[in-house]
Amino acid sequence: MSTLKEEIAQVANSDAKVLITGESGVGKELVARAIQSQGPRASRPFVVVNCAGLPETLLESEFFGHVKGSFTGAYRDKPGKLEIADTGTVFLDEIGEMTLRMQSLMLRFLETGELQKVGAERSERVVNVRVIGATNRDLRKLITEGLFREDLFYRLNVITLLVPPLRERKEDVPILIEHFLKRFTRDRGLPAREISPEAMRSLCEYSWPGNVRELENAIERLVVTARTEVIDVESLSDEVKAPRAVGLSVKQERRRSVGDSLYNMVVEEGQSFWTAVYPLYMRRDITREQIRDLVRRGLRETRGNYKIVARLFNMEPTDYKRFLNFLRKHECQLPFHEFR
Repeated sequence: MSTLKEEIAQVANSDAKVLITGESGVGKELVARAIQSQGPRASRPFVVVNCAGLPETLLESEFFGHVKGSFTGAYRDKPGKLEIADTGTVFLDEIGEMTLRMQSLMLRFLETGELQKVGAERSERVVNVRVIGATNRDLRKLITEGLFREDLFYRLNVITLLVPPLRERKEDVPILIEHFLKRFTRDRGLPAREISPEAMRSLCEYSWPGNVRELENAIERLVVTARTEVIDVESLSDEVKAPRAVGLSVKQERRRSVGDSLYNMVVEEGQSFWTAVYPLYMRRDITREQIRDLVRRGLRETRGNYKIVARLFNMEPTDYKRFLNFLRKHECQLPFHEFR
C-alpha cells in the first residue's frame, strides 16, 4: 500500500486533474502545494480560490475576472484567478460549496480552457491551467441530492487523493510541529523555539480533532505567547495537557452549549466565521451573548490575541480589522488582557 508521500510524487509528474478529499483541516492545500512543487509547473503560479468564501456573483468575478463597468464598483478591468494561474496551477478549495450555476461555468472552462470575463460579450483568451480541487464533503452524495453536477465530478475526479486525519498519521505530528515552529518564528523575527520532550509527547498523544489546521493554530499561539525559548508542557492548552481518557470523560459529562457548537463549527470543522457564524447572528438565530461565548473561547485558547483568534476562526489576514469592527459594533468585544 503506497503512502500519501509516494502518491503525491506519482501524481506530480502527470498533468491530470486531481481531487483531494479528507476531513476539514487535514492539510489538503499543503498536499496541493506539494504536487505543484514537485511537478513541471513548480516555477509557475499557484493560485488558491476558496469556493465557500464568496457569494456566487463575486466568485464568478474571482474566477474569470471582469471588465470595467460590468457592475457597481467595477472601476477597471480586472483579471481573474484562472487568468493569473495561466501555465501554473489553480487550487479550488471546497468545490462542493459551489452553486450549480458556478459548477456549469467551471465545467465549460474545464472543457475549453476559455475565459469570458463578467460583462464581456465573448471569450477573450484560452489559458493552460492545471486544476486541483479539494473538498471535505461526499460529492457522490451531493450528486444524488441534485446539488453537484455529475459531469463536473467526473471531469475533476481523474485522480483522487485521500488525506487521512492527523490522528491516523501520528508520525507526521513532530515533522509538522518543526515546520510550523520555524515558519512562525521566522515570520515574526522571534528567537528559535524548541519543544520540551514532555510537551512533544503531549502534542503527539493528543487526537487533534481539527487536524493540521488546529495543530498549526496551536503552534502559532505557543510561538506568540511563550516567554522562554524552550516550550514546556505548562504552556500547552488544557485540552492538550489532559490525559486522553480524562479529556473524553469531561467532554461527555459537560453540557454542550451553543458556544461549544459554534466553536466546533469554526475550529474543528474548519468553517469560516463569516460563512458559518455571521449569517446566524444577522438572522437572529443566535444571540449576542453566544457570540461572546465563542469569542471568549477563542481568546482563552490564544491567551488574549485577537489576531490569532481571527486565524483560528478561519478568516483571511485582511479580515482582522473587519472582525474587530464587527465585535465593537455589536458589543461582543471582550478585554483581551483578562486572558493573558
